[in-house]
Amino acid sequence: MSSTVHVFVISPDTRSERRFDLHLTIEQLKNKLELFTGIPVQNQNILLLNNEKDTEPVTTLNEDSRPIGYYGVQDWQVLKVIDTNPATSLTGQLHDTSGVEKFELSEEAYAQRHDTVLAYKQRNKIGRFAEKDAEPEKPVPAINLPVGSRCEVETSEEGFHKRGTVRFVGPTQFGNGEGTWVGIEYDEPMGKNDGSVQGVQYFSCKPNFGVFVRPDRVQIGDFPVEEIDFDDEEM
Repeated sequence: MSSTVHVFVISPDTRSERRFDLHLTIEQLKNKLELFTGIPVQNQNILLLNNEKDTEPVTTLNEDSRPIGYYGVQDWQVLKVIDTNPATSLTGQLHDTSGVEKFELSEEAYAQRHDTVLAYKQRNKIGRFAEKDAEPEKPVPAINLPVGSRCEVETSEEGFHKRGTVRFVGPTQFGNGEGTWVGIEYDEPMGKNDGSVQGVQYFSCKPNFGVFVRPDRVQIGDFPVEEIDFDDEEM
């Protein structure tokens, strides 16, 4: 009989396929879940479902000292992680805007800024700012990289793939403001930033999970989160 179980783990902001040892205690499980759900251990309420559409849980994994196997967890069932206090969680802080003061900018103030799309068009003589005798603008190829799409980023190392989610597509202030950049939130900390570059925040993610690449290095598709074998981390 196998001592491990394959399950789907879902939370308010994540969905992944994972493998756990049935002898792992619920307390140890929560420590692992915090790494990829962003929900602190003390805020986790773990429900066991037969599938993601179930409204009634099979049971609740609520005794920290019990092993996973005690609850009869089976392959391809679902562990639904409820955040009991989103205000103190990383994901909750990123999505809760109730305490953020609304920022409004007048047209005059907007026109005076140097970090806007308007300023970018003025500097590069694009659209209505183009010189009258200038050649017509060349059409910009359409980039079909929807924000929120799963993707894989090309690397120079053969057989090594970096997977993540598209979080930003558009012009930036870095790179001389030329061309389109794609902001990726990697599944693992293999990036270079937290979604910001040179003090400008283009999207938000945990440190070292964010990266910006050119569109031709990004492939959109059904790329699930690659399984992490935690066994090698425990001695």
